[in-house]
Amino acid sequence: MTLPVSPASAAQTKPPASAIILGLLAALAASGPISTDLYLPSLPRLRVLLGASVSEAQLTLSLFLAGFAVGGLIYGPLSDRFGRRPLMLSGMVVYVLGSLVCAVAPNIEVLIIARFIQALGGSAGISLSRAMIRDLYGPLGAARALAVIGAAMAIAPMVGPILGGAIGAHFGWRANFVVLIFFGLICLSGIWFLLTETNHRLNPLATQPRTLAANYLTLLRQPHFRAYAAMVTCCYGGLFAFISGSSYVLMDVLKLTPAAYGICFSIVVTGYIFGTLTSIRLGKRLGIAGMIGLGAISALSGSLVMALMAWLLHLDGLWGVAAIVVPMMFYTAGVGMMLPNSQAGAISPFPHMAGTASSLLSFMQMAGAALFGVLLGHLYDGTSRPMASALALMGAACFGIWLYRLRHPGPNSGPITQSATS
Repeated sequence: MTLPVSPASAAQTKPPASAIILGLLAALAASGPISTDLYLPSLPRLRVLLGASVSEAQLTLSLFLAGFAVGGLIYGPLSDRFGRRPLMLSGMVVYVLGSLVCAVAPNIEVLIIARFIQALGGSAGISLSRAMIRDLYGPLGAARALAVIGAAMAIAPMVGPILGGAIGAHFGWRANFVVLIFFGLICLSGIWFLLTETNHRLNPLATQPRTLAANYLTLLRQPHFRAYAAMVTCCYGGLFAFISGSSYVLMDVLKLTPAAYGICFSIVVTGYIFGTLTSIRLGKRLGIAGMIGLGAISALSGSLVMALMAWLLHLDGLWGVAAIVVPMMFYTAGVGMMLPNSQAGAISPFPHMAGTASSLLSFMQMAGAALFGVLLGHLYDGTSRPMASALALMGAACFGIWLYRLRHPGPNSGPITQSATS
């Protein structure tokens, strides 16, 4: 599948962006979810083997997101100055080295630090792939290209827990990080042999502290950027509440096996796939603001149902699993509609500093989720209530942001006029 390059960007890039390049960018963007989801089924067992508390084990997730947040701030401005490709290469080298340390970590403290290093490198994939999408497809095609990548990325969290559960059961939790080493090496090879530079408007002033501060202030002064960034942060915060809490709720509380947990996680991901495909199909008709609104309603509905059942009913057995998985499908469907459109709405108006805009957006998204994860780790009480309540809070925040800030299309919220061609 290829998408046409917008006329504005066609003059500055070498068309067309092939399906192979789009697939490589999807794999690079998937370095985050695959690095998180592959070892989720092993998290409760890993905690026991390393003698760690729940809050300490949660730090392997939260500090991972913190590394993504910090790395995003570094890579974006550097890519505006020196280009996307060399920063992608450097980031994936750091990612591979961090994964190696994770695989041999002797205790939870080393694992937490190694996860931060792993994320510091992997953040190049998610932050720079979005900037490359902006380089290649322009403001009108970016939302649809991001939705296509989002649908492809859903394979990682869908397959990751199932594969990770099987690997962990047969070879131990360390084997999951060995797999990530090979994943990083494959991505590194793809960058080296396939990916060409997409930033043809290098900014020699992008890394100067005064210019950098001015660029960040310029972005933060834009009401629409703040609104889109808040939407990205909140919808991902709810998603991370499930990512960080679901293994304990479904495996420790509801007694699922790692394999069964992987299947449940994959079922939840089908909601995200549905959301991204809906965004691709209806994006032209509803526009960015309309798709965000539809996603916010879906996320709010699912999260409220989950929270009400968690607080009002005694959940166990198959009924308890369904009370978590089915509402979460509605939430992830909403994320599939909100996330790519909010990302495109935040980045597209800034072609001359797309890397900086993407970096700031990634920082806000990951830092917010990391803080949320630390809080949830301390609030875990052996029930599904903290996780479900967090989801309901983020679902309500997403709906509120759309209702009061993004409901009426602004200058960058109009309909997506380009379509994908198979």
